[in-house]
Amino acid sequence: MSTPSSLTGLSRSSRRLVALGCAVWCAITLFPLYWVVVTSFKTPPGVVGGPTYFPFIDFTPTLQPFIDLYQGIRGEFFHTFLNSTIVGLSAAFIATAIGAMAAYALVRFEFKVRLGAGLVFFVLALGGYLVFNNYLGLTRPQALLLAFPVALIAAIAASFLPLPGPVLGNEDILFWFVSQRMFPPIVAAFALYLLYSEIGRMGFRLIDSYVGLTLCYVAFSLPIVVWRMRDFFEALPIEVEEAAMVDNVPSWRIFLGIVVPMSMNGLLATFMITLAFVWNEFLFALFLTNSNWQTLPILVAGQNSQRGDEWWAISAAALVAIIPMMIMAGLIGRMMRSGLMLGAIK
Repeated sequence: MSTPSSLTGLSRSSRRLVALGCAVWCAITLFPLYWVVVTSFKTPPGVVGGPTYFPFIDFTPTLQPFIDLYQGIRGEFFHTFLNSTIVGLSAAFIATAIGAMAAYALVRFEFKVRLGAGLVFFVLALGGYLVFNNYLGLTRPQALLLAFPVALIAAIAASFLPLPGPVLGNEDILFWFVSQRMFPPIVAAFALYLLYSEIGRMGFRLIDSYVGLTLCYVAFSLPIVVWRMRDFFEALPIEVEEAAMVDNVPSWRIFLGIVVPMSMNGLLATFMITLAFVWNEFLFALFLTNSNWQTLPILVAGQNSQRGDEWWAISAAALVAIIPMMIMAGLIGRMMRSGLMLGAIK
């Protein structure tokens, strides 16, 4: 019987090198977290007076940074924490729901999109905007809201025509989804700010609003959800769905009544990963919020004064902000260890 390759096949010196490498990796990984924890219990003189590493030995710990957070001296922490919770849960839920449906469609149905239809959409969207804005006298938001639906309808109709050019399949559509994350976020953030500003002139406020920030994070998270859920759905046995089709069960009932319960563990894991991305996101919140819907990363980054960065306050706020994500990481790790993320059906 062959023995699988493992640490037991290594010599004693090799095992020591592996253990030493793991210890160094753990130290490099955990030291920043330890430093945040230690700094959050220091006084301002304890921070600026030089490095100290061990509480009750190098310095006397204090709860004053956390008291300042609780009393609102460092900003409306609880209001900001609530904003992050509401926006994060909403965006993660909506993105997971929409992305799961899109991923299921890419796994179970075959799509053929002609590249010419995409070019039709681009030409009509851009040209229609210019025509509506420059020649028909519509405002820029009105021209946008009118040109894009017209271009979308025309592109869908054009996809049924025998246009020249390549035909894109499911893999190409999936790559298009994932490729959205390749763009520099600053480009999308600046474009969204301009778009929200134009829409705001029509009376629909999206900057510094729950709807605007949530919609941004939903669009930002969809590629991750589609990419992850596609693998989960591919691991599900199609025989169960085929048996339901024989009984004339509608597709929407198959998805909600069969596929969703079988892939619930994958949905939960994807939801938590999406929530972690949204919770830690900084750039879009910086561009699209002012005060009412500021999130925790903005509050943490704003802990400074005339003396510069106040690291004791930054560490206390960061420590409170990362606790939910630590709990999330523990739950995901537990799911991975118990095999619930493998997509297997017992």
